[in-house]
Amino acid sequence: MTATQQRPLTLDAIETDTERLGFTMSCEEAVGRLLRALVAAKPGGHFLELGTGTGAGTAWLLAGMDDHSRLDTLDNDPACLGVARRHHTADPRVTLYEADGGAWLGDRATDDGPGYDLIFADTGPGKFTHLDEALSLVDRGGFYVVDDLARQPARTTLPEDHCLAVEALISDLESRAGWERLPLLGWSCGVLVMVRR
Repeated sequence: MTATQQRPLTLDAIETDTERLGFTMSCEEAVGRLLRALVAAKPGGHFLELGTGTGAGTAWLLAGMDDHSRLDTLDNDPACLGVARRHHTADPRVTLYEADGGAWLGDRATDDGPGYDLIFADTGPGKFTHLDEALSLVDRGGFYVVDDLARQPARTTLPEDHCLAVEALISDLESRAGWERLPLLGWSCGVLVMVRR
């Protein structure tokens, strides 16, 4: 197995802690590999993960980042975030926030600071709510990545109206000018990658 095919070194321990916690919505490995490749295309990049969970997606993002890149990741679940902190706080490239995603995005969208080279929206805010705020933070040439767009197995904790929300989200994203889209809706858990022109 080559270095680019290897799983992040922290991932096995994160998955053990995640199973112990009973959290079932971690980033899928295929999506993680995609995220690693996308951030590798942005050396010195600034990245945002909405929905840290227990830090599996964070591990994949960090695995693709160079030493000059930075990652902001946030979640409002202290138990899940505790797992992520245990495995990622030693890495100086990442800042973990315990925050409400909607409020956090609202604060960032109104300032004139730099945007992000990639936003991975893996939770409600930035995907099903506060979408305008999230998209406004993607820099030109940057990626917006959203997952969990396919029908999910019964073991997950997605709400019953998830399919309707997904249909509305896809319709909204397809209507927006100024973006290139790569729909991977039948792949992994269902992914859409958008690139700001």
